[in-house]
Amino acid sequence: MSSIERLEVGQRMSRIVKHNGTIYLCGQVAADANAGIAEQTQTMLDKVEALLTQAGSDKEHILSATVYIRDMKDFAAMNAVWDAWVPEGHAPARACVEARMARPELLVEVSVVAAEK
Repeated sequence: MSSIERLEVGQRMSRIVKHNGTIYLCGQVAADANAGIAEQTQTMLDKVEALLTQAGSDKEHILSATVYIRDMKDFAAMNAVWDAWVPEGHAPARACVEARMARPELLVEVSVVAAEK
């Protein structure tokens, strides 16, 4: 029987769930929700990178990402930061959808699935 490991478990969610060599991160948002789209995207990705490190992985092992963006007018600016962050040759499967956020000041959120190193 395979085991499930949960890290940073709260009442509503775990920040990291590991199962059979796959790492699932809960949705990540910006460190400063009052910043613009570029800074929100960068600090969100910084948080993803830190969680992946904690879980025994890195951004080269991301399998898929779902990006939620409040307004598609910010799509190009978000992608500029994303493209600079993703290592060449390691782009994950990705979807990006316009969505209403949990807090109106949030401009972007990402959910990531990665493989262990």
